[in-house]
Amino acid sequence: MILNETQTISSMRTMETEFLSSLEKHKGILHKVARMYMDGEADCEDLRQEIIIQLWKSYQTYKGESAFSTWMYRVPINTAITFFKKKKKLVTTFSPEVFPEQEVEEYDSSKDKQMELFYKAVHQLKPIEKAIIFYLLEGLSYREIGKNLGISEGNARVKLNRTKEKLQMLLKNKDYEF
Repeated sequence: MILNETQTISSMRTMETEFLSSLEKHKGILHKVARMYMDGEADCEDLRQEIIIQLWKSYQTYKGESAFSTWMYRVPINTAITFFKKKKKLVTTFSPEVFPEQEVEEYDSSKDKQMELFYKAVHQLKPIEKAIIFYLLEGLSYREIGKNLGISEGNARVKLNRTKEKLQMLLKNKDYEF
């Protein structure tokens, strides 16, 4: 009996070590998803923590049939969409006095400024559109985007093109300068 418990503990430690190692290797996914769905750093951190919890809860279902990063894409996006919906329900009305517009920090690098403006525009997209842009930025094919979102490759192509057009219009209409 003691040997069996020892084996179980050892197995759990091995699984935990593998999970943490894989998570560390692909932590950029966490940061990108959080940044796409949340504005403030505190909200981003809350979302990252929620994603890690959901990844750990579902890690036992990961069978290793695909790369960890491929499996990992779905959990953060689904978690972010759910988290975003919950957060949106908490704030039922908006008042500029209650939530003053955040000032955009000035960056030394023009690339950082471009990214800040890009994220500002992305925040105006619907959750599914944010997921599509995220997958595009990660270099996924139309087929992979469709598979991750549960839609056909053709539908993914159409949604991606429409989302890119919408994002371009948002950037153009706000007179963002690059």
